[in-house]
Amino acid sequence: MNNTLEAITMRKIYWRLIPFLFAAMFFNYLDRINIGFAALHMNKDIGLSPSVFGFGASVFFVGYMLLEVPSNMMLHKLGARRWIARILVTWGFVAVGMAFAVGPNSFYSLRFLLGVAEAGFLPGLAMYVTYWFPQAYRARAVAGYIIAGQVSAVIGAPISTTLMTLGDGMGGLHGWQWMFILEGVPTILLGLYCLKTLTERPAAATWLTQEQRDWLEARLESERVQTEGGRAFSHFQAFRDGRVWALAILFGCALVGIYGLLIWLPQIVKSMGHFSDMEIGLLSAVPPLLGVIGSILIGRSSDKHGDRKKHLACVYILAGVSLGLSAITPNPVIAYILLCFAGLGVNSGNALFWSLNASLMTGAAAAVAIALVNTIAQFGGLIGPWMIGLVKDATGSYSMALMTLGVFLLISATISWNLRTDRKLD
Repeated sequence: MNNTLEAITMRKIYWRLIPFLFAAMFFNYLDRINIGFAALHMNKDIGLSPSVFGFGASVFFVGYMLLEVPSNMMLHKLGARRWIARILVTWGFVAVGMAFAVGPNSFYSLRFLLGVAEAGFLPGLAMYVTYWFPQAYRARAVAGYIIAGQVSAVIGAPISTTLMTLGDGMGGLHGWQWMFILEGVPTILLGLYCLKTLTERPAAATWLTQEQRDWLEARLESERVQTEGGRAFSHFQAFRDGRVWALAILFGCALVGIYGLLIWLPQIVKSMGHFSDMEIGLLSAVPPLLGVIGSILIGRSSDKHGDRKKHLACVYILAGVSLGLSAITPNPVIAYILLCFAGLGVNSGNALFWSLNASLMTGAAAAVAIALVNTIAQFGGLIGPWMIGLVKDATGSYSMALMTLGVFLLISATISWNLRTDRKLD
């Protein structure tokens, strides 16, 4: 009877919450990475060199890092419904504003403001999942929305290039300007929907029966006590915990590869042959599509075996080796296939990382720890896109940059394999 209650309750929660989180995550990644498609024409239109574009792509993470921890503390204090809605609305307006960049300085400023507006979103969702999903369900819950990042690259790639092609010249605007506008507005609408409909905690879930609410709250409370080991975590313990810093370095090295590949993939694909914008969009969709499949299958395997660390290490090894081989392969077809394997590996690790990051602490300390890990890790977002631009300017190719991305991912794999965590997370 209890197993039936558990299954019905968790299924109901999953389908009530995850679709919204998926939609929010979809536009989160789309509004971050669509500059990669805009760059096919925007760079020439407003005078951006590869290194200038790379720096602008990276400066997003400066604003993001500055407000990450304060943002997640505000979410814990004011509630997820209000704070996630605020994040969605403000970043939507800035994303629309990207259409009106006129040169390097305005491009830098808007990217910085986009980072400020988005700060706290990813750790906020991870924190929100801990309010609703027991440990045994978190990897698949996180995978259920985190794959939206890859889906946004899969669907967003052809959508973005199609909007650019069809909108070019309409109303006196370039195609890339219409792309920014039409992909930014839905985020604002999602924020308003969130404010009206998101349920804060299980106790307020009128769409669950009383029996279901009682079971879920008892299960979550039991896990909270077990995690704390008889004592509550303080804010400052998050800063002193070696696991937090190890996770931050691990994910930071991974982000060098994740964002380096995501933002530059359209231009890397373009360098492999003579393709139209729409062909580039379709070819750029395959690596993240494989990541979607990998995230689902590997997330389920991780939950089934109770392992996060080794699963995470294996997918980063696949990504790092594939990037290195792609860099030294002279055949463009083989190089592209290896990029697809790299996309599979680099994107499949996200759900595992966020499940691991959200499981170290509880309460306000968890809000700080989750955000602190993500804040420190953003050095990867600073390094990856900018480094590729600098190397491209200096060497005229992407080979050395891809090899360097591979090395960072192998470092992440090494840390993950040897990471010390609570026993139940090993």
